[in-house]
Amino acid sequence: MSKTVSVGVSARHIHLTQEHIEILFGQGYQLTEFKPLSQPGQFAANEQVAVIGSKGQFDKVRILGPARSASQLEISRTDSFAIGVKAPVRESGHIEGTPGIKVVGPAGEIELEQGVIVAARHIHFHTSDAEKWGIQDKQLLKVRLGGERGLVLENVIARVSDNFALDMHIDTDEANAAGAKTGDTAEILD
Repeated sequence: MSKTVSVGVSARHIHLTQEHIEILFGQGYQLTEFKPLSQPGQFAANEQVAVIGSKGQFDKVRILGPARSASQLEISRTDSFAIGVKAPVRESGHIEGTPGIKVVGPAGEIELEQGVIVAARHIHFHTSDAEKWGIQDKQLLKVRLGGERGLVLENVIARVSDNFALDMHIDTDEANAAGAKTGDTAEILD
């Protein structure tokens, strides 16, 4: 049985706590939806911020909602070189010991003490899909990524939950290397 999954290319973005949203945008501010994302209840917000590292900055970094329990900036390895932040590859939410960065919004700014990562490539599995394919949460997978210059990716983390929809997430560096784009498909090899 072929195990194919749709691919989502994740551009640089930031997740923020409600406290940080209010510092950056004003007391009581709520994010507004620009467009829904592949995972249920997740959305790209209309709101954007600037992030400033030791070598440079990125303007118009999109916030993904809803508000999170910890603030986290997800960038590619190329991005990390460009702004001078040594971001480690980490699973989303695992920010202990990671570098911080300055974040500037229209109403204020914050200095994140930690939270800058290169997100580990992963596949979101709904529990029923994982069971059907015999895949366990946190299992490392090998995946063939299509595209003009297709390649095989190792160490793709399986993330299994009843709250997920089946979708693979890679960053822009990985997509560019393969010539892949959002909506392409990938095949799980093991």
